[in-house]
Amino acid sequence: MALTIHVADELRLVWDGPDTVPGGAVAVEGDRVAAVGLPAGLQERFPGARVRRWSGVLGPGLVHEGPLPGAPTPRERVHELLKLGVVAVRAESVTGPGERAAAERNGVRVLAAPGPVTIEPGGRADLVVFDGDGSCVATVCAGRLVHRRR
Repeated sequence: MALTIHVADELRLVWDGPDTVPGGAVAVEGDRVAAVGLPAGLQERFPGARVRRWSGVLGPGLVHEGPLPGAPTPRERVHELLKLGVVAVRAESVTGPGERAAAERNGVRVLAAPGPVTIEPGGRADLVVFDGDGSCVATVCAGRLVHRRR
């Protein structure tokens, strides 16, 4: 199974917590977080892993509450969320025809109850990178890069 190490200027394991890791990294294997730490240590532990370097803050993906953004198709509505760093939606947000299926096809979790998304070894690899102005640079759902700003 392919392993990718995501490296950023700063790593946050939870968005509302005080802990940050300058120059932190997350190793992702399949759809799971394999390890968290500093890039050199993870590259030593996982030789041959693909390394993606991001400028900005790497942290857990976001949970969207409320209706999906307006767009012509369910797929495009979900893609608008991915561009914002969203990796999960509340079940009541995906009620339109095809919205739940479009979310699931893209790896976006549909949650029955609210809950935080965190980065922890063994957990699902749902990550986002934000640049200095708060814009989403990249979104990873279940270990798969589903949005990257060009």
